[in-house]
Amino acid sequence: MTLYLIKRLAVLVASTAVAGVVVFAFMALLPGDPAEVALGVNATPDAVAALRKQFGTDRPPVAQFFDWFGGLLQGDFGTSYVTSSPIGPQISDRLGVTAVLVLGGMLVAVVIAVPLGTFAAVHHRNPLGAAISALSQVGIAIPAFLAGILLVFVFAVQAQALPSGGYVPIAEDPAQWLLSLLLPWLSLGLVQGAVLTRYVRSAVLDVMREDYLRTARAKGRGSTGALWRHGLRNASIPVVTVLGLQLATLLIGAVVVERVFVIPGLGDLLLNGVAGRDLLLVQGVVMVLVAAVLLINFVVDVAYHVLDPRLR
Repeated sequence: MTLYLIKRLAVLVASTAVAGVVVFAFMALLPGDPAEVALGVNATPDAVAALRKQFGTDRPPVAQFFDWFGGLLQGDFGTSYVTSSPIGPQISDRLGVTAVLVLGGMLVAVVIAVPLGTFAAVHHRNPLGAAISALSQVGIAIPAFLAGILLVFVFAVQAQALPSGGYVPIAEDPAQWLLSLLLPWLSLGLVQGAVLTRYVRSAVLDVMREDYLRTARAKGRGSTGALWRHGLRNASIPVVTVLGLQLATLLIGAVVVERVFVIPGLGDLLLNGVAGRDLLLVQGVVMVLVAAVLLINFVVDVAYHVLDPRLR
């Protein structure tokens, strides 16, 4: 297990380095000069050249990359081209908000999917089990931002029970913090819960057809007891893999949901950076998101190894 962890850590480090090269190269290929954007169309060539030297964009791309990536390893994301303020504190402030949003959405998805998917598998021949399966198919077809708009219309506009947007830090008012995140959590969790319900149902159905589960029932355990004692752990193995993929999907979905609910997370910061053509800020946020996806994949690989003793 130790050797496996060392190998996976080496892959994680190498993947992060390659991702850094790809992100930097992609941003470098985008049209536009940060100095010209910052100074406007009426800027003189001398002023543009001076600002390029200040930004460091007048140097060769290889030198720019190593300075940028070396700074990332030390926690330095550079200085914004637009606001001239450090990028690192901006990302760290927003990262906590996005992490809470994504983890809350995943918790909602798991709470919905595990019982409903298991019930739909156990009762797959009953009308109720078929109805849950059909409803999950409908949920898959609904984008997260559309689910957010519908939830705002129902709970904020019609029922006036929850705020339609905005964010209150937990240190200021824990109750309002919770209320401000309920609809964003639901908009992310309901859609991902529908996807996860299908996978849970499929995994439990596969386990229920296994010989060892029939043997457990033949030895006197009921269907529910046999599934609980012998089946759920094996059914969780493919579901864990899907959870990792869904966490990555939630990170992307959070970009749009933060805009819908006016939540100051990484997605909102990314879109503001794109709108203001603050390329270094966009580059830093994208790198953080990519690194988060790689880290999630690493955790999923380790969890898969722990859950499945055959891999050990």
